[in-house]
Order: sequence, then C-alpha cells, then structure tokens
Amino acid sequence: MARDGRLQFLRRGNLREGLADRDGQRIASAMEELRHRGKATLHDRLHRVRTAFGLALQAGLAAGLAYLISHRLLKNPQPVFAPISAVGTLAASVGQRFRRTVELIVGVAVGVLVGDALIYFLGTGAWQLALVVTSAILLTIFAGASVAIVIQAAATAVLIVTLSPSTENLEFPRFIDALLGGGIALLVTAVLLPLNPLRVINRAARPALDLLADQLDACAEALRKQDRGAAQQALFRLRENKEELAALSEAIEGAKETITISPARWHRRSELTHYAEAADPIDRAMRNSGTLIRRAVTLIEDSEPVPEPMPDAIGHLAEAVRLLRQEFAAGQEPEEARERSLRAVSEAGRAYAEGVGFSGSVVIAQVRTTASDLMVASGVEQEEANRLVRQAFGENRPGEPAAQNPAAHPPTAPPVG
Repeated sequence: MARDGRLQFLRRGNLREGLADRDGQRIASAMEELRHRGKATLHDRLHRVRTAFGLALQAGLAAGLAYLISHRLLKNPQPVFAPISAVGTLAASVGQRFRRTVELIVGVAVGVLVGDALIYFLGTGAWQLALVVTSAILLTIFAGASVAIVIQAAATAVLIVTLSPSTENLEFPRFIDALLGGGIALLVTAVLLPLNPLRVINRAARPALDLLADQLDACAEALRKQDRGAAQQALFRLRENKEELAALSEAIEGAKETITISPARWHRRSELTHYAEAADPIDRAMRNSGTLIRRAVTLIEDSEPVPEPMPDAIGHLAEAVRLLRQEFAAGQEPEEARERSLRAVSEAGRAYAEGVGFSGSVVIAQVRTTASDLMVASGVEQEEANRLVRQAFGENRPGEPAAQNPAAHPPTAPPVG
C-alpha cells in the first residue's frame, strides 16, 4: 500500500511538473510578446514625436509672436485669443491653414454679431446665454458653415455674454486677435519656419510602406513553410493600416500647402508631385495586397500546390515597396522599384506556368495587379504599366512587342486589375 501510494504521489508530481513546464512556456511566450510590443510601442511613440517636432516648433513660435504683438503693439492687456488662434490655425487643420484662418474670423464675427444683438434686446443672464449659444449654432448651421465655424461662433458668443458686462469693447479685440493669430500662423509657416515638405512626407510614408512590405514578406515566408497562422497574422496586421494611410494623406495635403505659400519651398514642387500622385496607387496596392494575402491563407488551408517562384514573386513585391520608399526619400527616379516590380511579375508567370490551383491563380493575379499599382505609384502611366506587366508575365496582346523572355510559357493569365 505504501509503495502504491508513493507511486501515485510521484505520478502526481510528474504531472504537476509537466503542467508547470507547459505553463512556463506559455508565460515565457507571453512575456516575450509583451517585451516585443513594448519596444514597438516605444518606437512608434518616438516616431510620432519626430514627425510632430517641426509642427510643435511652429506652434510655439506662432503662439509667442501672437502674444507679443497683441500685448505690446496692440496694447491688449489680456491677449488670450491671439495665441489660441495661432495654435488652432497650425494644429487643427494641417494642410488647410488658409481655410482655418478664414473659419476662425468668420466664426468670431458671427458670434460677436449674435451675442451683441441679443444682449442689446434681452440683457445678460443664464437663460440669455443659453439662447445666444443656441442661436449662434443654428444660424451657422443654417448657413452651411463647417464644424470649426460653428464652434468658434458658439465660443465667441459665450465670451461676449459672460465678459461684456465687466470688459469694455471686448468685441473688437476678439476679432483682431482672430485675424492676428491666423496671420501669424501663416507667416511662421510660409516665411519664418517653413518645414521641409518632403521630409514630412517621408516620415509619414515610412510606416505605411514598411507595413505593406513587412506583411508581404511575412506572406511569402508563410507560403514557403505552409504556415496558415503566419499568413493569417500578416493579413490582420495589414488590415490595420487606416492610421498610416491617413497620416500619409494628411502629410501630403500639408506639404502641398507649404509649397503653395512658402517661397523657400517652391523649388520642391516637382518632387512633391511624385508623392501626391503616388498616394492613390499606394492605397490600391495596400488593398490588393490584402486580397493577395487572404487568398494565400485559403491556398494553404486547401493544400493547393505552391510553386517555388510564387513566394519569390511576393518577396520581390515587398522589396519593390521598400525601394520605392527609399528612392522617393532620396529624390531619385524610382527605376529600381520598377525593375523589382516587373521581376515579381516574371516570377509569378513562372509559378503560373508550373501549375497552381484556384486560390493560387488569384494570388498570381493580385501579384500582377499590385505590381501594376506600384508601377503607377512610381510615375508610369496606367496603360503603360499594364503593358509592361503583361510583357513581364509572358503574355502579349496582338500588336505588342514580344516579351523579353520568349522561352516562358504564355498561359492564359489572370486579368490585370
């Protein structure tokens, strides 16, 4: 009995040790993931700080100048709204600062008008304040004003009702401060501290393009290893691209405005044009790559054949994205990115010739479509990009020049998007 009890105890001990080992592995894996996320979060935060550093300097300089001019030159004893207006113009509508300045002035004018009129007839008090704010909002909405004008009108109406009894001639300084703050913000942006628009765009483009390239690489590796989980993870990560694309779009709009109003940056217009025209095809490349990776997941699930050139083609797409970013950042013609995009298509043609299943044919089609998007992003016209893609794939339409690799089998190719 004692021996049986000892064996039973040892079995329980071994079982607990086995469970402890598995628990330890899970805990170690979770801790490693947390450490990785912590590093990624810190990197992202530092990147955001670097991206916003120039804007922060502009806002600080504009606020200081607006306060100084309003207080010293215009003799405003409490120049609160001038620096607020300057910072609001710079920060609230990057890429629309002219419009922001006009909105500030119009909103203040409406608020002063409504506030003064109702105070004259109704006096001041809680219910008068409620009526003034309601009237200012409804009036601006009826006129089709933007949200910024509505907010400014309501805020100005509040100040007029609450401060007019104790502060004389509040209306005129408030209007002048709105004009002064917006003007100072534009002066800082255009003359005193204009940002390098290409540097701003490069910093904004890097997260979006790196995300795309990294997930294409992950998909290629998942196909090589037949790892459905890795392919699914790449799909999840690529779908979380709205923030990166929004940052790139906003940076392009801000750069356009900087080049428009800043004489010191006029010579960069042609370089900026490349980025501005690349925004839409980059967005399409993101979406088409998402379709590519989703079909790669299905391909692995269905155990379809994966010809060796297929993951190589996707890997070349990833490298084309990186080359596109590097050549744009250096202000170079993106010839290497174009060459790598066509190499991806050529490998896709080889994979298709070796034989693929239904999902595999969709993956091949998306390689072609994404490559065409990248070609257009590099500055090639859409029709010419499609022709080059067909040629690299080994397919030619009647009247087109023969492909450079005549030995390649020209299968019935999936359509180019």
